[in-house]
Amino acid sequence: MECCRRATPGTPLLFLAFLLLSSRTARSEEDRDGLWDAWGPWSECSRTCGGGASYSLRRCLSSKSCEGRNIRYRTCSNVDCPPESGDFRAQQCSAHNDVKHHGQFYEWLPVSNDPDNPCSLKCQAKGTALVVELAPKVLDGTRCYTESLDMCISGLCQIVGCDHQLGSTVKEDNCGVCNGDGSTCRLVRGQYKSQLSATKLDDTVVAIPYGSRHIRLVLKGPDHLYLETKTLQGAKGENSLSSTGTFLVDNSSVDFQKFPDKEILRMAGPLTADFIVKIRNSGPTDSTVQFIFYQPIIHRWRETDFFPCSATCGGGYQLTSAECYDLRSNRVVADQYCHYYPENIKPKPKLQECNLDPCPARWEATPWTACSSSCGGGIQSRAVSCVEEDIQGHVTSVEEWKCMYTPKMPIVQPCNIFDCPKWLAQEWSPVTVPSFFVH
Repeated sequence: MECCRRATPGTPLLFLAFLLLSSRTARSEEDRDGLWDAWGPWSECSRTCGGGASYSLRRCLSSKSCEGRNIRYRTCSNVDCPPESGDFRAQQCSAHNDVKHHGQFYEWLPVSNDPDNPCSLKCQAKGTALVVELAPKVLDGTRCYTESLDMCISGLCQIVGCDHQLGSTVKEDNCGVCNGDGSTCRLVRGQYKSQLSATKLDDTVVAIPYGSRHIRLVLKGPDHLYLETKTLQGAKGENSLSSTGTFLVDNSSVDFQKFPDKEILRMAGPLTADFIVKIRNSGPTDSTVQFIFYQPIIHRWRETDFFPCSATCGGGYQLTSAECYDLRSNRVVADQYCHYYPENIKPKPKLQECNLDPCPARWEATPWTACSSSCGGGIQSRAVSCVEEDIQGHVTSVEEWKCMYTPKMPIVQPCNIFDCPKWLAQEWSPVTVPSFFVH
């Protein structure tokens, strides 16, 4: 090996020492990896939906300890759970409802977002201030925090990116697109000032469309907010927002806080219906509402496929176009819907050449000559030659063998095969005698 040669005059000893160290390091890494058996199969997922964890084990083959870990994890079942399945942490708390705590049964509710130990199972007895750690570790796959994909695995909070990969730092943009650039939605912000009266008891603050995210409204004043909804199927609903709490409105989570002089409404989204935020007159003075949310661009330009080529061979051209597409109904709509969004830039048509292969050789014939006879059967002829057409459209004669795969057109044909007209003699009429011979 290079590291074991005798040092020749002029060879730097430092370089030889570096080679020796590198060789030893490589061998130690090989020895370390060689002490482990191969990784075993992946376990079943800890959850059937909502994101769980699966693990794989390996065995140390050395009589001494091995460097590295004997277990590795990956995410699994990264599909949304049906709404009726409920919260995973809440399910773990409710599993203790039939177990006495200090001699008494409680209905346990989850305590989420613990900054100190998010992966312990802390639950609160319903209707009391009693909070108890019912288990030191939640089940693998439980979210560390309600607004995060990070999950608890073996009692530790592990970072999970929006690509559902452990250790990934990839985040969703404000539009909800993983690793997106924010181009699929627009920021909407504004302020509303109530102008209610005895004859006008309520008014619309803002309409927030289906799919919107990160909604926040703050009302300052004596009036009161309430919600109207309309699903894509046309079903309508109303929520009065009468008290502080978190509510499920048309499968969208609504967090509402009510104070003596203001109200705060938050919805993380994406909304599963169109929401209309309204205000109801409740006091003698006017109220103001500030709102902000990210509205999806539901109508976007979509580039069409190339239209058919202008020529089947010999070179032609084809173009694309753009059509306005409704992302909610998955159908093409009038262009005016896409013009509504300034962010929407209609793509320019693309032009490309197509069918550039030369057209195959073909037989080409001149017009037929005049018939050799006007009746009674004649013949007429024409010239037939084998030709090719290049991509510029120029036609040239080529050898006839190039057209051997198609039958050659006839060069003569009969014509005017109907009989010629002729004189036809009739029978003689009877003999007549002149009148002067008759006495």
